[in-house]
Amino acid sequence: MTYVNSLSALSDPTRRKVFEIVAKGPYSVTDLAQVLPVSRPAVSQHLKVLSDAGLVQVQAQGTRRIYTLRAEGLRDLRAYLDQFWDAALVGFANEVQRLEGQGNDGPDYQDN
Repeated sequence: MTYVNSLSALSDPTRRKVFEIVAKGPYSVTDLAQVLPVSRPAVSQHLKVLSDAGLVQVQAQGTRRIYTLRAEGLRDLRAYLDQFWDAALVGFANEVQRLEGQGNDGPDYQDN
């Protein structure tokens, strides 16, 4: 159940913001610390949790470590969330069919 690790990692608002920024493109810890209201050590800790959850990956470029989104890490989380979306769509389709069966095309609007 890796989606549990992803949900847990993304539950922290600052960590979620780090993830959202890294999702836009590659960033170093220093780059992230410049745009976030937290220290470089705090950014590193957040990135470690995101990396352990499989949501970001790191690549060494000289002395810098560059973080990018790990798309594979989102698969399990997306599959987990899609089950709810699929159920919502089925429920919506059933409700539309029920209303159509009643001859109810939607709210009645009267011209004034």
